[in-house]
Amino acid sequence: MVTQIATPAASEAQARAGGVREVASLAYPIVLTQLSQTAMHMVDCIFVGRLGAAQLGALGFAGIWLWTVFCVFSGCANGVQTFVSQAHGAGDEASCGRWAWQGIYAVVPAAAVVLLLFTQGADVFLRLLGTTPEIHDYALAYVRMRPLGFTCLAIWMVLASFFRGLGDTRTPLIATLAANTLNAFLAYGLVFGHFGLPAWGVAGAGAATSIAEAVGAALLFAALFGRRVSRAFQTGPVAPDLRQIRRFLRTGAPIGGQWLLDMSAFALFTTLVARMGNASMAANQAMLSLLSLSFMQAVGISLAAMTLVGRYKGARDLDSAARSFRSAAKLGLVLAAGVAGLFVSAPEFLLRLYVDDIRVLAFGRSLLALGAAFQLFDCMAIVAAGSLRGAGDTRWPFLVQTSLAWTVRLPLAWLFAVTLGGGVVGAWYAEFVFVATLSAVLVLRFRSGAWRQVAI
Repeated sequence: MVTQIATPAASEAQARAGGVREVASLAYPIVLTQLSQTAMHMVDCIFVGRLGAAQLGALGFAGIWLWTVFCVFSGCANGVQTFVSQAHGAGDEASCGRWAWQGIYAVVPAAAVVLLLFTQGADVFLRLLGTTPEIHDYALAYVRMRPLGFTCLAIWMVLASFFRGLGDTRTPLIATLAANTLNAFLAYGLVFGHFGLPAWGVAGAGAATSIAEAVGAALLFAALFGRRVSRAFQTGPVAPDLRQIRRFLRTGAPIGGQWLLDMSAFALFTTLVARMGNASMAANQAMLSLLSLSFMQAVGISLAAMTLVGRYKGARDLDSAARSFRSAAKLGLVLAAGVAGLFVSAPEFLLRLYVDDIRVLAFGRSLLALGAAFQLFDCMAIVAAGSLRGAGDTRWPFLVQTSLAWTVRLPLAWLFAVTLGGGVVGAWYAEFVFVATLSAVLVLRFRSGAWRQVAI
């Protein structure tokens, strides 16, 4: 299952170090992986959307809050990629496998406990957020199906970060494609009651995704123990090492904290939209699902940049590390421009994939026009953030992104959506201002060169 693992020497033989060709070669399997994960969520949205606007809105609302709780662990898991890529670039192959295990010890048990506790208190929590009764009931049904899946997803995130740190981007792709195929089959059966399965509606989508995530994690574990990988990178089980875990958390925890506080602000943004009614929330969810086409491409390129920046910094080739960021930014903007063209040219077709409700379509057309410009700035912010993480520069972005999320995003969302009466479209104008500002700040941070002096 494991494909050929890239090395610095092999990469330089294929292309100029840090050039667009090298970034693209490493990024395209990650982009396909991210798009496949997006397709998993889009399939769930398309199936659930056929049940009604309330069900689609509930799926998005529950998903946002579940991801908000989980993202601190997902972000922290990304730290494995930083340590593995820098060790690999420095020629310290034997330590790579140990970082995978310390990442598992640091992330997975905590994720399992927190998700279980969130599920137990979800009924009260969702009521406090003040959604419509229909959205509350459907969202609660979905949440109760997800703890096992998110625990397996934590394992998946750590192991995928390990393989990406080595430059092996195809193994996570294979696991994702297998899980995605299984999810589509199970979601269709469990949402509508086909293939002899029960018709669980929104809860069925949650069950299908959880099972698929467990299978994906199992496949990556099998790859970790593969003979060639195990021999080259010492991936056999090791005992927890508190010193290494603390070192890992010093770099990984700020990533998780950044994602948590940023997502908390976005979840409150989504809650504001949910209080506007089922149609607004359904349009918001369709917008988010379609934006993920661009978002996941940018994330894939960002993860490739993270690996290359980490690798070249570990090898003390800082010029190639900087070149990797510039190449990733160019590649990301080209792909984002393609998605922008799709949003502008075919909004009706895209929205009708999810729902036929006239009110939802009216909101959605305006949102997609705004989304065409939004995702260009979002792409730059994502690529710059990934490049900084590869260099180990995680604390400064954590402070800046968190500050902007709570001092720009939320106040402007309330101003544009409520005070000025802009509704869901006004809320997204506020989101646009936030992302444009964040993009500029993160790009300037990388261009300043401060990351060159950061040690992990």
